[in-house]
Amino acid sequence: MTLVRRLLDQAARTPAAAALISGDGTELTYGDLRRQVLAVRHGLLSGGLAPGDGVLFSVRPSPESLVLALGVVAAGGVVVFADPGAGPEMFTARLRLARPRWSAAESVLYAGSRLRPVRAYARRRGLLLPNLADLQIPGEGPMRHLHVGRRLPGVPRGALSFARLARGDAPEPDREADPDAPAAVIFTSGTTADPRAVVHTQASLAAALDLFRSRLPLGPGDVVHTDQLMLGLPTLIAGARWSMPPLFCAPADFARLMRERRATHTFCVPVHLAEILDACRELPPSVRYVLLGAAPAPAAVLRRAVEAAPAAEVLSVYAMTEILPVAIASAREKLAHAGPGDLLGAPLPGVGARLADDGELLLSGPNLCRGYLGADPVAELPTGDLARLDGGRLVLTGRKKDMLIRGKFNLYPGLYEPSIAALPGVAEAAIVGVPDPRTGDEEVVLAVVGPGDLPDRLRRALPDVIDHDALPDRIVVLDELPRSGRTRKLDRALLRERVTP
Repeated sequence: MTLVRRLLDQAARTPAAAALISGDGTELTYGDLRRQVLAVRHGLLSGGLAPGDGVLFSVRPSPESLVLALGVVAAGGVVVFADPGAGPEMFTARLRLARPRWSAAESVLYAGSRLRPVRAYARRRGLLLPNLADLQIPGEGPMRHLHVGRRLPGVPRGALSFARLARGDAPEPDREADPDAPAAVIFTSGTTADPRAVVHTQASLAAALDLFRSRLPLGPGDVVHTDQLMLGLPTLIAGARWSMPPLFCAPADFARLMRERRATHTFCVPVHLAEILDACRELPPSVRYVLLGAAPAPAAVLRRAVEAAPAAEVLSVYAMTEILPVAIASAREKLAHAGPGDLLGAPLPGVGARLADDGELLLSGPNLCRGYLGADPVAELPTGDLARLDGGRLVLTGRKKDMLIRGKFNLYPGLYEPSIAALPGVAEAAIVGVPDPRTGDEEVVLAVVGPGDLPDRLRRALPDVIDHDALPDRIVVLDELPRSGRTRKLDRALLRERVTP
């Protein structure tokens, strides 16, 4: 049974129950959710979407984005998350690999990417938008378009309207989508010359949702407060209610909505939970489960979470885009772990975990992605993480990669250092992360070799050169970058020591 079929069947069983409450308080029943997904499916098929067609997805988390994504997958399409804010060169490289035939975006994004005054405003805010309206299918011509929100200047002529599709006919499917066909493409890393994207099928995503539910009891009456799709979907399949916070929700408002909506479950990035607890020392008594993920959870945050919700179970999720979830450990287990490394917990049922000769963690299981776009399918994933097994439990001991974690953004220094080093006055440039023991987030430090006035000049120049989420928190000028070995390779560990206050 496919992921979409599971959701449709659950919705048919409880059509009058509330499925989702949006950031502005609007409720969507299971019956309405089911009808809209089927209507969007039918409208896309009638509009020419063919099985396997990629749909570039530029819609922020909302009830509309949920319905649209499910409708695309139900129609046999592939949701392509390529992030138009990644910068023009990277965005173009990703499109060249994914070759989507459709673009689905908010009307304001079409306007912002096409109208000169809006583009200038977005550029000042650090967002370099591509012109979505003029996107082409390589060698074939213009893409098809779908807009979410009222039509604005800049929305391409002939673009389908999400609102109109959602109000249209909603016939039952006469055939099911192939569970092993691609359903989602998620770009995670790489360079403009070699972008990298994870391909998930309905089957691998459904297996991931089952693993969440195996460790996280969910059912009718539960309220899950999160903006994360991979926790929202198991919520809906279980017949519970998804409470979606508004975009750019302040920590105090996040806590207030949890209390007002009587949330029983929530998911946060550790640094976000730290901000919530700064604004509100106690979580509502209705909360039974607090999930932390997307970054390592430091002991300080775990202790605060346990103190803020003493009756709740605080859980830390280890997962990767390629395979999620992998292991879930309770805060009490992690805090009681006395040895070196970060306790991840035992692999979840069906997840295979073994160590390579160099200690790299290798993973497999039904929730493993199909592979990387344009590459052969994978049966086992080299994670780039170093680990050991301790009584059947995984313990993370380090990372082979130089990836930095900033909230939900994965920052790869090598992607940006060449562009920074090419700026006037910059002799050398390197980016390192300095972990914050209180939040678990990483301070992004840019070290440069050059004249003393470089920091001021770089703060003005960098927004036009690198992604907004990659802008450094601090810029340090050094006489030289530390290097080691016969090849004089950059010594990032020593550099990190030198720039740590």
